[in-house]
Amino acid sequence: MRVAIAAVGRLKDGPERELLDRYRARFDALGRSHAFGPLALSETPESRAALAASRCAEEADRLLAAVTGDVIVLDETGRGLTSAAFAADLRKRRDGGTAGVTFLIGGPDGHGEAAKRRATLLLSLGPMTLPHGLARVLLVEQLYRAVTIVAGHPYHRA
Repeated sequence: MRVAIAAVGRLKDGPERELLDRYRARFDALGRSHAFGPLALSETPESRAALAASRCAEEADRLLAAVTGDVIVLDETGRGLTSAAFAADLRKRRDGGTAGVTFLIGGPDGHGEAAKRRATLLLSLGPMTLPHGLARVLLVEQLYRAVTIVAGHPYHRA
């Protein structure tokens, strides 16, 4: 199953990029043997529209252009899942024949309604607001963790 992340904004070089690249490489290496990946990442610039609603709508259109397969939108109002439940969701999608899943990370104003309507899951990474760069790193680490759970690898010890 193809896995992609489409995000608003560009992650610059530095510690966040290094962590993202580290977990992405781990995900790709282990995921390949379990029919996940490789992980694709696309970035779109923030909208410059004057109104927040217009920015969200424009960014949603850009994000949705990068979608392959199911859509999971990261949103503060979404469901919080344990790592094991997240892994089970990905396994179920893969085993159910889903060709791909794309995770959408919105801009500072959140997601446009078009992105939320298209989502098969609204997912929260927690109740606190995270910088977008850290949200990407956390998501990629959780994707790697999910593959380790599916594989029975000892990385996840809960």
